[in-house]
Amino acid sequence: MDEIVLRGMAKWPNVPSVYGWLALDRRGQWLIKGERISNPLVTEFIGRNYARDERGCWFFQNGPQRVFVDLDYAPHVYRIVSPDRAPLALETSTGKPVSTVHGAWIDEAGIALLDTEYGIGAVDDRDLDRLLQHFTDAAGVPLAEDMLDEQMNRLHQGQSAHLRLRFRGASIGIGPIRSATVAQRFGFRARPEAPAGEEVCR
Repeated sequence: MDEIVLRGMAKWPNVPSVYGWLALDRRGQWLIKGERISNPLVTEFIGRNYARDERGCWFFQNGPQRVFVDLDYAPHVYRIVSPDRAPLALETSTGKPVSTVHGAWIDEAGIALLDTEYGIGAVDDRDLDRLLQHFTDAAGVPLAEDMLDEQMNRLHQGQSAHLRLRFRGASIGIGPIRSATVAQRFGFRARPEAPAGEEVCR
């Protein structure tokens, strides 16, 4: 976290938290009361001071105050930053490079999810076509378009498929997942609520 934030936390340790103001959408955009925050200095500051508490709630540490984040889907959004047809490179919507992918899934709506060293996140839907270029069969061979469509349809329907993701020399199996199960499976709260009796700002 930023030094100014750490100093604020030490100086004012008991500032009431904020709920219901800040959100993260499926494309990694920060929203305040439903309006997109477009100032890059503000979004970068939020990204540098974005963290998770012991309850699985994600928040932005704004000086001494925690501003809890409503998640449109998952706590992270991953974007492809490699050129077309180059080896896959990913980063978080807060600009952190991804070095490890532990697991990959496709939900019933065709949204891709990845579990990396930062945790679970959805791939920006605008990058899905480029992500598909890095899908292979079990032998590491790229699939013909009709075969890829068939395997993707199986995942949409919640069935297993013979698909792998190539990333940094690794081959990661791609499984089906239901969007309604993601938060519980990966231990986060999409809509943080204050504990009973806690003083809050709204």
